[in-house]
Parts: sequence; structure tokens; C-alpha cells
Amino acid sequence: MNLTGRHLIGNRESASSASSFSPANPSLGTALEPCYFEATEVEIDDAVTLAVAAFDPFRRLIAEARADFLDAIANETLALGDELLQRASAETGHPLPRCASERDRAVLHTRQFAELIREGSWVDARIDLPDPTRQPLPKPDVRSLMQPVGPVAIFGASNFPIAISVLGADTMSAFAAGCPVIIKAHPGHPGTCELAARAILRAAASTRMPEGVFSLLHGKSNEVGTRLVSHPGITAAAFTGSLGGGRALFTVANSRPVPIPFYAEMGSVNPVFVLPGALRAGASRIAEGFVAALTAGVGQFCTNPGLVLGLESEEWADFSELAREKVTAFKPATMLHAGIHGAYQSGISDLMTRESVELLGHSAIDADPAKCEAAAYLFQTTQQGLLGDPTLFNELFGPVSTLVSCGAPSDMIAIAEKLEGSLSATIHGTENDLAEYRELVTVLQRKAGRLIFNGYPVGIEVCHSMHHGGPYPATTHSHFTSIGTRAVSRFVRPVCYQDWPDTMLPMELQNANPRGIMRLLNGERARDELAF
Repeated sequence: MNLTGRHLIGNRESASSASSFSPANPSLGTALEPCYFEATEVEIDDAVTLAVAAFDPFRRLIAEARADFLDAIANETLALGDELLQRASAETGHPLPRCASERDRAVLHTRQFAELIREGSWVDARIDLPDPTRQPLPKPDVRSLMQPVGPVAIFGASNFPIAISVLGADTMSAFAAGCPVIIKAHPGHPGTCELAARAILRAAASTRMPEGVFSLLHGKSNEVGTRLVSHPGITAAAFTGSLGGGRALFTVANSRPVPIPFYAEMGSVNPVFVLPGALRAGASRIAEGFVAALTAGVGQFCTNPGLVLGLESEEWADFSELAREKVTAFKPATMLHAGIHGAYQSGISDLMTRESVELLGHSAIDADPAKCEAAAYLFQTTQQGLLGDPTLFNELFGPVSTLVSCGAPSDMIAIAEKLEGSLSATIHGTENDLAEYRELVTVLQRKAGRLIFNGYPVGIEVCHSMHHGGPYPATTHSHFTSIGTRAVSRFVRPVCYQDWPDTMLPMELQNANPRGIMRLLNGERARDELAF
């Protein structure tokens, strides 16, 4: 497929700006063709105007039609074949097997959303039947369900060019809800975004979706994203990226004359607590798994384990030495782009100067900055050192972590209390450890969105129960997830119908329950038809 570098606004292409940028191959430092144009204010307005016009026709489609659209997207994604994988690899430095895994994950998630809306119970239909004889006032007929909010703006992640970008759960959950989508393509992998967007547009055409159900806009400047989130036709937005970028757009979303929900996933330090029973049972195994998680994807996961805590002991010393050896063996690899590489190198240089930490080990092979390569680093500190330097609680995006030696269980609890909101928190231990450290578990339940036992935070399972979120600053709203089918909840709102005629109700609320979904009927779950 010939890439054009143009915006895809509904069924037409556009490139009216004189300003453009070129993506780069991070491992070679060379520019990739074609160049991509900055979206103008007119092009942004055109995309949103089309989305607003498409909203009512799209949301009124039967669930089966939207599900067919999602399945068609999955099929068109697979039809891209190696071209998608090769372009993603060239733009990000990810090896081809990683890109293939991302593609398969995106397809799986897309089909999960199709199945979800076919089954239908996700709309949370509720019916409270009337009682005209109730005193002192008759009870009305009250029914409600979730309905889509409107056009959604989505910003893809730099570190997942396929699975958390144009083809990610943000896009598919919005489609599942019945919302048109406008994607702000990530400037680090615009070619991958264009290929994915064209797959979605082909799926939209083959399933006869209304024009404007999907558009793709490019831009390297912050202005494009700001204008998109500011547009009065946008009703919600989702973002995956840095704390600075997410916070800036969150402010824009809340400063509008009519504020909108802005769902940002911004990463976290993802602490790992290694309890005594686990160290005695398998320090080597835990160290191996920890370093594998630390260095996976060159440390470029929002769930990268940035702090590891254990009680001072001979076993903890052994664990630290084993982790150091494995970090030393890590061969430097290419990061996503020069910006991330530069920020990582700057962060490492800063850590080297801090008295609160000590370098424990790093990759034995030197990294090549010309290839945007990153070496792995392991630092160590004490509970006093960590609590005395709040900057050590901040995420540094890349293959770096800090081991924290604690003198007593109370030290772990004190550190847990100081943690900011995190996407995950991990405990390695035995069942007896969990009972003994119950207070630590209680604190972590307040601090993290996902609690992991004897595992590692990277490698998120794409399933219905997954929650990928957490208290601020991990996300801007801890109630919602950006992975798993609960992600659809971000783009709907409850609508209540009081004393409406049955024929004018949404299908899911009608007496006959023609879709056969599970409903909350007078407070109890049931699929019953209602006879009057």
C-alpha cells in the first residue's frame, strides 16, 4: 500500500498545511517516507463536523451492525499482513515478533468488543415497574440504560504502535459504545497509524457505516491535540502517554465552556514488594523474572517495575546480587525514538549524581546513542534514602529500577503510604506472608489499580476482568480502565425513561426484552419478558 502522509477525514484525504514532518527509523537515525502534514484548524473542524453528523445514524444502528463493523476491522487488520508489522518495526525499533504480538492482541480485543455488544447486557438495563396504587403517591415506571456520549478524540501511545494506538482498545471501545472516533495519530509512528486507519475505513465501507464514523489527523505540534480536545463537537477524549502531556490535555478538557471527560493513562512506578517467605523459597526465580520484566521492550512499558522493596537479610542481599548480574547481562537495545532516549539518558545522569541512591549495576555492553540504544541500570537505596528524596518515587521511562532495603515491615508500610497512585502493585510472598503483611496489602489496595501476587506487572492480560488504571497520577480517573471490555464504560452515560410507551423505548428496555439480555428488574437480575 502506498502511504500518502495525508489526513483521512471521513472518505476523503486532505493535506492543506505547508507544515510537515518526517518520521524516523530510531535504530538508523534516517528519515522515513512519506512526510506527514500538520492538521489545520479547518481540517480538524471538518473531521469533527463529519463525526457529529455521523453520531445519530451510528448510535441508532442495531448492535449486530456495530459488531459486524468491529469484526470487519479485525479482518482488515489481518489482511494488512507483514506490511503493518514491518512499518511498525521501522518506526519504533520493535522487533517483528513484538509487532506481530501487538497485532494479534488488537485483533483479539476488537473481537471481544464485538462479542460484548452482541450479547448486550453491558448496557446495564434497569427496570423498576410502576405501582399506581402506592400511597401517598403512585410509583412511576422508571427504566434506564447506558447510551453513547458522542464523538470521541483519541491519542495513541508511543510505545504500542498497534495495540494502544489507532487499533487499540480506546478506539474499539468507543465504536462498541456507538461513538464516532477521531484519532490524533502519534507522530512517532504515523505510517503505522495510516495503514491501520485505512483498514478501519475499508471496514466502514464494507459494512456501510456512515461517513465520519472515523477520521485520522496528523500533527507533531501540541496545537493539533489542543484544538481537537477544545472543539465543541468532541464529547470525550482518551490519551495514553506522559504525565506532562496527559495533564496538559486534561486541563484543556476541563477549561472548555462545556468540560468533557478526559481519560488519561500516564504511567506509574509500579512497586514490587518481595516478602521474606518468597525470598527464602526462590530468590533466584524472582530475580530472573524481575529483570525480564524490567528490560522487556527496553523498559518501555507503563507497568515497568520501578521500585523493588525487601527486608534487609542474607536472602535480600542474594536477591540483589542476582538481579545485578542479570542486569549486567542485558544487551542495550533501541528505544522508540530520540525524544524518549534523550529523556532516559538525562534521567540516568541525574540519578548518578544523587546521594540518596547508589549504582548497583548496569549493562556490561555500552549503548550506542546513534542507534537510540538504552542500557539497563539498577540502583539501590534504603528506606531513609527513598523517603528523603521524593523524586525517587517518579517514573523514569526505560530499563531502570531501584532496590530499596527496609529494616522492618513498618518501613514497607511507610513507603507504601508515600506512594502516589499506581497502575499496579506487586507482592511476592507466601500465604503466610500475606496474612502477616495484611496492613501493607490494605495500603496497596488504596494505591493501585491492579494487585499482582507472585507475578510481574508487564504483559497485561486482555480480558473482561482486567483493570488497567489507578489513582492519579496513574490516570485522571481511577474508576475506568483502558484495557479490557469495561473500557466501553468511558464513552457512555446513563439515560432514564419515565413512563414512556413501550414501543418508543430502546429495545433493551422494552417489555418483551427482544434481545434477551440480562436486566435488573425491580432490583433482581433476570432475562424475563414482562407481560401486561
